[in-house]
Amino acid sequence: MARQILMSGALMAFLGVAIGAFGAHGLKPFLSEQMLAAFETGVRYHLIHALAILGAGLSLANVPLRQFRWAGWAFSLGIVLFSGSLYVMSISGVRGLGMITPLGGLCFLVGWGLLARGYWKAFPAENTPFSRPDGT
Repeated sequence: MARQILMSGALMAFLGVAIGAFGAHGLKPFLSEQMLAAFETGVRYHLIHALAILGAGLSLANVPLRQFRWAGWAFSLGIVLFSGSLYVMSISGVRGLGMITPLGGLCFLVGWGLLARGYWKAFPAENTPFSRPDGT
């Protein structure tokens, strides 16, 4: 499963760069400043969460916890819903799609929460780099 999440992260990063370049070079003359800003927000969150997917995949490869697996998929769904809705809204001008964007944001929050929970389980307090040699 780590392989699929890592592949998803790499492909999402690839798409984020490609979509960002398309927006910067191909759409700039056609979009209003407001729509271009929305498009760029989608790209920014897309790329940040592509890296988060890679982090979840690497974590899963080292510590096989379901929280890391689900975090990777939550980030992927978040990119589709959050960034995807901003892309389509910017290009089409259909503002109603903005109602989907918060669902993607919720997926991002769930992903970060799952990642935190996975790290909490994977690294008990006595094994953290911040604990003292006596375990406190």
